[in-house]
Amino acid sequence: MRVLGFGDNIVDRFVDRGVDYPGGNSVNVAVYARRLGLEAAYLGVFGDDALGRFLREAIADTGVAVDHCAVRDGESGVSTLRVDSGDRVFLGWNGGGVTVREPLVLDSGLLAYVSSFDLVHSSVYSGSEGELPKLAGLDTLTTFDLSSEEEYRTPDYLDRVCPYADLVLLSCSHLDETATHDLLAEAVRRGAGLALATRGAEGAVAHDGRTTVAAPARPLDDGEPLVDTMGCGDAFLAGFVVSLLRAGWRRPTPPDRHQLERALHDGADAAHDQCFTEAAFGRGRPTGFV
Repeated sequence: MRVLGFGDNIVDRFVDRGVDYPGGNSVNVAVYARRLGLEAAYLGVFGDDALGRFLREAIADTGVAVDHCAVRDGESGVSTLRVDSGDRVFLGWNGGGVTVREPLVLDSGLLAYVSSFDLVHSSVYSGSEGELPKLAGLDTLTTFDLSSEEEYRTPDYLDRVCPYADLVLLSCSHLDETATHDLLAEAVRRGAGLALATRGAEGAVAHDGRTTVAAPARPLDDGEPLVDTMGCGDAFLAGFVVSLLRAGWRRPTPPDRHQLERALHDGADAAHDQCFTEAAFGRGRPTGFV
């Protein structure tokens, strides 16, 4: 089984540590799928600066293929953040750099490459919305992270994404249970095959228009050394989709209730384990290193 991350890459700059780490939603899902034993690749645009080279080398070092990526003239994306009591606090970003400003357009050659994967994942930070109809024409499953910001919950935006997605992920830790269920139902009504909500310590919920399944988060044991929560949502999604793929999930074969329950628990395990990793997947270097 093969998973492709398509879209964003970024440098996560931890100002409290003075360290730059590789990351990005699409990158992370590919890296975590590889960590769970699947073949994985990343497809996107790198800047031609030193940070772009750092990102490319760090991703490749995880065993994720980057050979179909483009390198373009321009700066890499950088987000700045710090950690407070284990929780990440975002301070800002530069808009994603050339990766977001000049995203890949999927021509026939790249579509043939994408079609060799069982699942392709993208996100709101990737500038990939216009490519989703092309992906929907493939046999490859498409998943899409809708994040937590309200601008990505509007009817107009959901209509750009949901009809072309086999699964959408929504971060809902700021919503109560009723609002979460309503949002999942709306995503499915607008075309998503399956909608998944992560709710932090409150667990996660999956809904496909017929079945709604919930599962608790996996708590940290007393004394377990939490490093930070960076990448935990991406790790949950990777654990969830890898579980479904191994259970036989394909576009003509939607997962059943038992498979969804198992996938929610597998996602919780993956998110739990991510809490002991620095940033998204380690491999940091001092800020300003050339």
